[in-house]
Amino acid sequence: MSTHQLAALARTAEPRLMLRRFLALDAAVTGANALAYLALSGPLGRWFGADSGLLVALGAFFAVYAGCVGLLAARLRPPALAVRAVVEANLAWTALSLVALALWLTPTTAGAVWTVLQAVVVAGFALLQYAALRQGQGSSV
Repeated sequence: MSTHQLAALARTAEPRLMLRRFLALDAAVTGANALAYLALSGPLGRWFGADSGLLVALGAFFAVYAGCVGLLAARLRPPALAVRAVVEANLAWTALSLVALALWLTPTTAGAVWTVLQAVVVAGFALLQYAALRQGQGSSV
């Protein structure tokens, strides 16, 4: 997603709407990743140099997580505590991905690049969600 597209998503005078959009985008991207891991665990596992069982487990986790974040995005007033939990989970996932890459995983080049890229995207979601939450604190987000 380009900076222009993100700016268009965020363009609103209503911080709560911006927050909901960033939560919905997180849910959509995570859900798409879940479906790919569940449906294509074998080919993706070979391409990334990862066990297909790990990808199925991650896909199932991502599906549940995406559903929860999607439900939160659907709320007119997402509770700040729940949004903070999503931000913290995204930051934890980013850190865990990078630590796993450095210490445990032995991916292909494509798998290493994918791991770093998804960590950057997830960190970006966390930062966007946190910024929108802070902006909306005066609006009772």
